[in-house]
Amino acid sequence: MTEMLALVPAGIDTYRQPVVYMNEDCHICRSEGFAALTRVRIDLGDRWIIAILNIVQRDAWLGVDHAALSVAAWAALGARAGDRGAFSHPEPPVSASSIRAKAYGDRLDQAGFAAIVRDTLDNRLSDIDLAAFITACAGDRLDLAETVALTRAMQDAGQTLDWGGRTVLDKHCVGGLPGNRTTPLVVAIIAAAGYLIPKTSSRAITSPAGTADTMEVMAPVTLDAAALRRVVEAEGGCVVWGGGLALSPADDHFIRVERPLDFDSTGQLVASVLSKKAAAGATHVLIDMPVGPTAKVRSPEAAERLGARLSQVGAAVGLNLALHVSDGSAPVGHGIGPALEAIDVLAVLRRAPGAPADLRDRALDLAGRLLDLAPDAGARTGPGARTGPGQGRFRAQALLDSGAAEAKFMAICTAQGGFREPEMAAHRIEIPAPGAGVVTVIDNRRIARIAKLAGAPRQKSAGIRLLARVGDRVERGQPLYELLAETPGELAYAHAYAESQSDVFLLSGGMT
Repeated sequence: MTEMLALVPAGIDTYRQPVVYMNEDCHICRSEGFAALTRVRIDLGDRWIIAILNIVQRDAWLGVDHAALSVAAWAALGARAGDRGAFSHPEPPVSASSIRAKAYGDRLDQAGFAAIVRDTLDNRLSDIDLAAFITACAGDRLDLAETVALTRAMQDAGQTLDWGGRTVLDKHCVGGLPGNRTTPLVVAIIAAAGYLIPKTSSRAITSPAGTADTMEVMAPVTLDAAALRRVVEAEGGCVVWGGGLALSPADDHFIRVERPLDFDSTGQLVASVLSKKAAAGATHVLIDMPVGPTAKVRSPEAAERLGARLSQVGAAVGLNLALHVSDGSAPVGHGIGPALEAIDVLAVLRRAPGAPADLRDRALDLAGRLLDLAPDAGARTGPGARTGPGQGRFRAQALLDSGAAEAKFMAICTAQGGFREPEMAAHRIEIPAPGAGVVTVIDNRRIARIAKLAGAPRQKSAGIRLLARVGDRVERGQPLYELLAETPGELAYAHAYAESQSDVFLLSGGMT
């Protein structure tokens, strides 16, 4: 008879990695030779998972006849109070040979990538295995054929939305630019123009806000595929969290390991982006690439290389893809952080005095390019819109200026579960300029770090409100930006770091 242990929730968030905790004196742990970081198979009825083992020392919080599951493991197994699970060694992962081959410089075909993706989703690969795979693919170690194969393998592992042959528009920004929250604006404009734009977006991992974080301040974003389809069929567009959908599901596992490694892999970035676009059923995709010394893409040459690979792989997987290179030299808008960026989005939609002009212009540029990319670009849509190809920006501006985009955005929020007004955090402090001059540079990476130290994105109303922009003349003591936090402790912590960074803002004639 199979020995079993009582399952209890550990209440520990390990992100997406299933983890099991067992007492070092547990008889099963000893008999099976389980050690820390061993992969363990746990069976519960007809369900099973593979989890990474963490050992709890004797006389600690976990009894010898219990196994505690992390939040991810508890959910994946579908466990309930009183359940008992069976524990065993899992079969070796089929894809281990493919990972080893890639590490030694061999090329992989789609079957090899598919095996890695399948084992990743089954949690048969440890973080060490995934790190080895990601390292083996880093830099330029994925050629074009391999990038296409990985993209297809990632798409095939999940569901692909079918929109019945209709034109489906989508956009993606490669990131690295704080405050560049154009997606809700573009979705509202495109949907108001009568096109489908089912936008799935990510939450922040290393930035102060992801699109899903910002949208969640205003409306629910955790929708399943059926709910997403209902919203899009009713309103033409949506802005939802992609992690709640089975669209290229292996990507989140890869990202979880890629972030701490901080590897620059063009092939994996392209596969990540385009597998999700293809899975969402997009037919026409616009890729925004902000280029700047402190953006993710730092030079025109890097943008050209990335753009070429995106275009080639997009064509191979059946996407009509266009590229948009934008200025990535400084943050966009007034706010950095979910609620502050949401306030900027609403100000643009509502045509409010003082709405950030740079965010508005970027959104109109992107929406215009997307409208021009559609196969019926010459059609007249929206009040005051011009006809003919190449007139997309005029159409986009007419839809924004008339209030049609605002109305559509509110309808989308209602369809997703209801609109909420964003609020700013109560604890604030201004950071003054220690000298006079013209702002010449704002460091994207460090201003983003300060916003994160203030609590963003976990604390939705925390972040930074920019009070001076590149090109502005400031006097000594004039505030450059305002820190906002939800607690005094977070504010003090971010403030201490901000004061230690003398060159986040550069002024002509001196540093601040």
